[in-house]
Amino acid sequence: MQAIPNGYHNAVAGGSSNGHDRTLVPGLDDAPSQEELESELPDVAEGQVSLGELLSRVAQSIYSELTEMADTLPNMSDSARKRTIADWVVKTKKQVVKLYAVMKWSRDARDVQKAMNITAFLMDQNRQFEESIQAVAALKESLAPARLRNHDLLTSLDVLTTGTYLRLPTQIKKFFIPPEPLSDVDVQKTLQDMDFVIKYRLRMSEVIPCEMSHFVVEGGRAYFTAPNLFRVTLSLRGAQKNDGWFFVNLEFLHDVDGDAEEVQDFPRTPIGDMKRHVTEEADSRLNYYTPLPEDASQPGLELPPRPQLPPGKVDAPLVRLYNFLQMMSLTYQLEILFFQASRLRSLGWREYLNLKRAPDGKSFVASYWIRPSQNDANRPSQSNLNRPRIPPIGGMVTVSLKETHASARAGGGPLRAPMHRILSELQQSSKISGAQPSDEVETFALDVRWEPTAGALGITIPPELMLVQSQALVVNPTSLNFESIITTAIRKHVDCILAVYQHSLLNGPFRSIFARPGDVILAHDGSVSSLRVRLCADEVVVVSIETRTGRITLRGVGELAAAGRGPRFALFSERLNQNPLVIYDCLVHLRYNTILELVEQKAHYLGLQTYRTRNFSPQDYMRFGHSAKMQLFIQLARSPTHYLVVVIAEMDFRFALISTQVISETLGASVIIEDIGWLDIRRIHDDRVLGDQSTKIDPSNNGMGGFNPFAGADQFKMDTGLLRELYAYCCARVAYTKVELQLKLRGIPCAYLEAGPSNTSDLSSLQSSLSRSVPVLCVQSSDILAGAPAAEAAMPNIRVIPLNWWSTKKSQVITCVKLKYVQQPVGKRAGTSTVIRPSKRIVYDTREAVVSFLSESVDSCVDEFLEEWAKVSKIVVIAREVAQMSRRASWDDVRLLSFDLQTVEFAYAQDYTVAITCTDQLLASSNSSYDLAFSRVPQKKRLRLDVDPFTSSEDNDEAMENPHEDSEPFLRHVLRQGPRLSSSLHQLVLLLRNTLPVVCVLDSIRKATVSGRDKDAQAVGVDTFAKAAGWFRILYGDMRHALDFRILSNSRVAVFDAAYTSHLKAQERPAAPFIPGHRAKPSIGGADQANKKHVTFAGSDDVAGAGKDSSKSVNTVGLLQPIQDFANLVREAAQDLINSNASSNTPALPSGPSSSRPFTGRHVALLDMGVVCSVDDVDALALRIHSRIVRMLLKQKSDAESAASASSSSTPSNVT
Repeated sequence: MQAIPNGYHNAVAGGSSNGHDRTLVPGLDDAPSQEELESELPDVAEGQVSLGELLSRVAQSIYSELTEMADTLPNMSDSARKRTIADWVVKTKKQVVKLYAVMKWSRDARDVQKAMNITAFLMDQNRQFEESIQAVAALKESLAPARLRNHDLLTSLDVLTTGTYLRLPTQIKKFFIPPEPLSDVDVQKTLQDMDFVIKYRLRMSEVIPCEMSHFVVEGGRAYFTAPNLFRVTLSLRGAQKNDGWFFVNLEFLHDVDGDAEEVQDFPRTPIGDMKRHVTEEADSRLNYYTPLPEDASQPGLELPPRPQLPPGKVDAPLVRLYNFLQMMSLTYQLEILFFQASRLRSLGWREYLNLKRAPDGKSFVASYWIRPSQNDANRPSQSNLNRPRIPPIGGMVTVSLKETHASARAGGGPLRAPMHRILSELQQSSKISGAQPSDEVETFALDVRWEPTAGALGITIPPELMLVQSQALVVNPTSLNFESIITTAIRKHVDCILAVYQHSLLNGPFRSIFARPGDVILAHDGSVSSLRVRLCADEVVVVSIETRTGRITLRGVGELAAAGRGPRFALFSERLNQNPLVIYDCLVHLRYNTILELVEQKAHYLGLQTYRTRNFSPQDYMRFGHSAKMQLFIQLARSPTHYLVVVIAEMDFRFALISTQVISETLGASVIIEDIGWLDIRRIHDDRVLGDQSTKIDPSNNGMGGFNPFAGADQFKMDTGLLRELYAYCCARVAYTKVELQLKLRGIPCAYLEAGPSNTSDLSSLQSSLSRSVPVLCVQSSDILAGAPAAEAAMPNIRVIPLNWWSTKKSQVITCVKLKYVQQPVGKRAGTSTVIRPSKRIVYDTREAVVSFLSESVDSCVDEFLEEWAKVSKIVVIAREVAQMSRRASWDDVRLLSFDLQTVEFAYAQDYTVAITCTDQLLASSNSSYDLAFSRVPQKKRLRLDVDPFTSSEDNDEAMENPHEDSEPFLRHVLRQGPRLSSSLHQLVLLLRNTLPVVCVLDSIRKATVSGRDKDAQAVGVDTFAKAAGWFRILYGDMRHALDFRILSNSRVAVFDAAYTSHLKAQERPAAPFIPGHRAKPSIGGADQANKKHVTFAGSDDVAGAGKDSSKSVNTVGLLQPIQDFANLVREAAQDLINSNASSNTPALPSGPSSSRPFTGRHVALLDMGVVCSVDDVDALALRIHSRIVRMLLKQKSDAESAASASSSSTPSNVT
């Protein structure tokens, strides 16, 4: 026999070979390339590291060390820093050198890898050779004891005797002659016959367990179904009575609830080794009492004896099969549940779920809510004693395989339904005639038991809450899911714990806090249970327990602001998980804290400054009451020492207004409460009138200011409007307190009255909806206006009302004074409304005669009121006196033009007007300050006094100025001179009327000079001005000559040479009193003595001496020089005036400047150095005197120029 090699080999002549029989010649195209050969080599990567990864790790290590050194080196000393840097450099250098060497070696990495692959290939070939040698050696060892079969002697004899064999072995016939196949009809008939045999046997003799009594026979097989367990297929070995059953197929009737991978791990139909094991075990149980066939025994082989049926027993193979498959199905389900539990631990439950399996494999225990072990070594001993011990596990869920039995009352035996029990008895009596089956049905079930640990999360669950419904914790074969089982148990545990929490909150020590319906609700949202605790208003905290970890979590449900409380809820949750027993204290604290935050949030919406605590002593905090849990101090913006305190009590809010004082001498500048007043919120909120101060105690609230307007509703629901009203009310109370303090410092008594509707419509913008709840401060005018001017003008009651305490504007105070007499405003500023506002601080109601004074500062409102009253009252007095002046003084042309409490304007003569305004802030009328504004009222008919001989009528129409404007600085002091304002006003009006002709003629002289209408006056140079209230002067030329006009009593005017004005002396006795309606006019005949009584001049000798020696007069008189021949000029002017009004009996004026006897004429009295005349004639006389003085001065100027020219011409000139 020729050996034929396998694989690649050289061609053999004349022979054949397996595989490639071609000769391999290197270099041919069909030979495998080197790349193909290398691709067949195994890739060896064991023990190798990527060069890129090595570089990355070294670089990251160096960078991290540098970063660490940059953080630590600045804190080291210089020597330590240098030593650290040197050590790091040496170590890093070694690493870099090693890395460099590896980089060099990596150049040969490809060749090294190829050598390693070849080495691995050779080692694999060596292993194959060794295995071949071992296989040949084992074959040799196994063939050594092998024996040949016995010699066939019969066939040998036949061949020897007959020369051939007469028979062949039957084995040869079986191997080489195939049997004739059955036809389809035969096969179908055989199966039908088999179905008949199976049905007959099942109906007549086989004991079928009721649990698998659902079967179908078809195709020569019987299909038995045990609900929720299995479906098995059996068939008979034959039609004989002793032919037993054999196993065909099995399917488990369970569904795994999970992903596709889990379903694949647990197939419903056994395959492979599992099916072989099931088949062998099932056939063994089916044929346990079945005898073996006769041909089953082999010669020389002794079989063990078969089991024999006990007497009186009937074989029940289907019962044994059911017991076996039931146990296998339930065990299979238990394995699936355990696998799911193990898989669940790998999906995030490892730290919180422990599994423990029984040694017999029939049960396992899952412990949930595993708490980490607490290391108490570092904790204080007192803390360990006070903190309760929490069990390390929350509870256990046990899944076990248990045998079930019927109760003794039902007769014992397997656990069956009554109908199945009856059917089983009928089957035994009909099929086995009262005999007993060889085996009894055993019923098993998967039992799930939940055991919560006592004290888990600090709660011991009462037994009545631990009742679980029968459908809650069972194994459902149609949906095997351990996660569902354990989560159901945990949720039941959560429900029990939350129910205990709810019961403790509603019936425990905190029942008064959570007493309202709906404050604590156990909610079920699908499969999630939570405890909803209402903190206040719409703020709800949800207490839940995580199913997986068993941790208590708090989360807020409410407004958007609740999102900002997430960190606080997390902090509370962490505290609860350390000690779950403090959950009640945490909820109470969280409730009050949330209420405080909501109030603080609303205060911030209003822009208020809030504080949760102040540096008060414990005794001061006790003043807020024993039931006070928290306080919020809202500082009043306009009064930093006052606070609106929102006290959070157990059941409601309480509000107080406190005043504080900082003790700077103490350490930390402690604060004390000086005064505290509880607010009656019901009266404030309901807009009812408060008839007393805020410190009034309401007996129903025990003086604590309870928040009761929402009785029956949420006591802690506060809106922004209510807080705004409380803050405004406190500001009002503080403002009233400041006003009251000012009144007390002045010794002014005051009283509080109920607030009524405001009578001043112009102040509607300064009103508040809370104004009716704030009392009104009332003082008596006789007290507050004592010593003030015109105090008699005010009615007895004066109201003081703070304003703007409800807004962010600056607080103001309005003081309302009702006048005894009504003086209607007139003029353009009065308007058509009954309410006028002449200034920012004054409002006048003309219909009610009420003057409202507005003060910008609460702290100085009383002073500001008195100042404003001083000004207003003076203006009112002036307006009243002016209105009555035309009737009392018979001055028909005096009339009131405008009056608005700030300014009174009236015409004092014809169309000449003056506006008087009081500008100072003093109270005494003698020191008051006034502003006078002079003007004229345009009229078509001009007065006679306005006629100017130097101006045209057109110019007079345009000249509407009041010449008294220049005298305003002197006239303003007239109102301050009299003992009473009314008398001073009469003096002012009289002075204005008397000086009006003087100022008019002087104004006309000035205008004629300035405009050039009077050429002579312009050439000389004339200026007019006032020197005092009744003293006016005309200054001529080079300011060496002047003419004075001075107002005398009885409406007279003295015209004098200004050089002698200093010699004018008044008599010691006062002037004649003023008589309204009477004007004393001097006459030509007998006025000399009367005039002399009031005015005297220096002697005529002085005047004559002045004329004789001018130098002496200049040195004697002063800077001004006497007007040359002034007496004659005056006499001529007076004579001219008299001649213009001459009568037949009028005497002539004596001539001669040296005459010392005064000459008197009609309305004119000549004196030594001037003339005295009536104010009605001063204009004509002044013009005549002025014109003569101008001509005289112009002549002197001309003569002086001529003399100078003649003198210069008579002087010989020096010529070189």
